[in-house]
Amino acid sequence: MTRPMIRINDGVEIIDREMTDDEFAQYEIDLAANKKRKADELAKETAKAALLTKLGITADEAALLLS
Repeated sequence: MTRPMIRINDGVEIIDREMTDDEFAQYEIDLAANKKRKADELAKETAKAALLTKLGITADEAALLLS
């Protein structure tokens, strides 16, 4: 499996290289964390929409109630 590439630009030259073991491990951790965060956001949005539907109000109406 090829790993993602890292580009290093020091102002003089540009170096492209594969990620090291440590960089790749952190990359995978970050990918998993982002996937979980997106899933959590989607679940929260779905729960909000379900609650608004259950109450029979719009998001604007809910904002008015909470202001």
